[in-house]
Amino acid sequence: MAVEDKKLKIAFCIYRGNPYSGGQGVYTKYMTAALAARGHEVTIFSGPPYPDLDDRCELVEVQSLDVYRGGDSIKIPHLSEIHSLADLYEFALTLTGSFCEPKAFGLRLKKYLVPRLDEFDIIHDNQSLNSTLTKIGKGRKPVVTAIHHPITVDRQLDLESAKGLVRRFGVWRWYGFVRSQVRAARSAQQIITVSETSKQDVASEMGAKLENIEVVHVGVDTKIFHPIEGAVRHKFRIVSTSSADVVLKGLIYLAQAALILKDDFPELEVKVLGTPRGDSQVHRFVAENGLDQIFDFVGRVTQEEMVKLYSESTVAVVPSIYEGFSFPSIEAMACGVPLVATYGGAIPEVVGVDGSCGLLVPTRDANALAGAIKRLFEDEDLRNRLSANGLERVFERYTWDRCAERVEQIYNRILSDFYGRQSDFEVVGD
Repeated sequence: MAVEDKKLKIAFCIYRGNPYSGGQGVYTKYMTAALAARGHEVTIFSGPPYPDLDDRCELVEVQSLDVYRGGDSIKIPHLSEIHSLADLYEFALTLTGSFCEPKAFGLRLKKYLVPRLDEFDIIHDNQSLNSTLTKIGKGRKPVVTAIHHPITVDRQLDLESAKGLVRRFGVWRWYGFVRSQVRAARSAQQIITVSETSKQDVASEMGAKLENIEVVHVGVDTKIFHPIEGAVRHKFRIVSTSSADVVLKGLIYLAQAALILKDDFPELEVKVLGTPRGDSQVHRFVAENGLDQIFDFVGRVTQEEMVKLYSESTVAVVPSIYEGFSFPSIEAMACGVPLVATYGGAIPEVVGVDGSCGLLVPTRDANALAGAIKRLFEDEDLRNRLSANGLERVFERYTWDRCAERVEQIYNRILSDFYGRQSDFEVVGD
């Protein structure tokens, strides 16, 4: 029987799996569900916060100190919570200002995964990027590594925005884990990334070999993200998302654009989905420029609430400086809301050429952002055309089943290469 006919047993690993904590969590939830729907057995090894999974998937909870359980603030664990060398490692590095969850997850994973390694055909690492996974699989199981975008981009943008030597040192310390992730990327057997832009950036920024990187676009759940029939759009409402007020997401430029627009559109309102820190640059700008009545930081919402807000808005804005893919763009298009986005990273690859499914503007350009929003506010025909084209593009390109099918093809090729060299070829999941 050919390897393509076999149903596989997959060990899927992620250091934090919360579906509301950004692209990695969304990818975990929907990728594993789509693979399970194609008949594969998927076991997810996840650190906290744990993912919301399909009932067909098994969850193995990899315990940790969970020092970020309170959101952006760090919760220093009590000494009574230290039970292992991995706990001690995480505790010590947290005290020095370093983000060490990926490495600590790898150290703990040995206890959970190694005793069960023979149960699986393949390991899929969702951007944990630690040497432990490489060592666990080496010579025994093939490992596929998902890198959504190189974290070196985040580091550079944060360094550029850091004011003063103390703050810059803090940023360098926080991103201390990047060195080990770069080493892991360079030694990865097979990398999956989400766009051609990310492929080139992972190679140039992290030193991974281009021939070891495959592009698989991710998807959107069109059963949840879709236009709501009969929804009434607020005429001058903008909706945007920001899972955290990081420089990379460019929310400050939307705030600056709102300042430009407010006199021409007195009814202007901006709904920001997500939880930017209360002391963030954006909050300060809003307060200092009298935009408090315009900006509504909605906080964390359910997917259903998110869809309702999209459907009641005139324009969705993605002001990012860089995106490895852009979940907010395809979610907005799937809901039929006209889109304004930047040329940041992979966004043009995702959205298409300017004027087809969205209006695209340069990054870090509040005037251009304001101009595109104004244009959509004033042109109903353009809004309708972008809305229809965006919906069509989503259904043609960005479904999770299509994504899982491509990943399945990559699994099968790697398995053929890996096991084909052995005289007794057998796949566990047969």
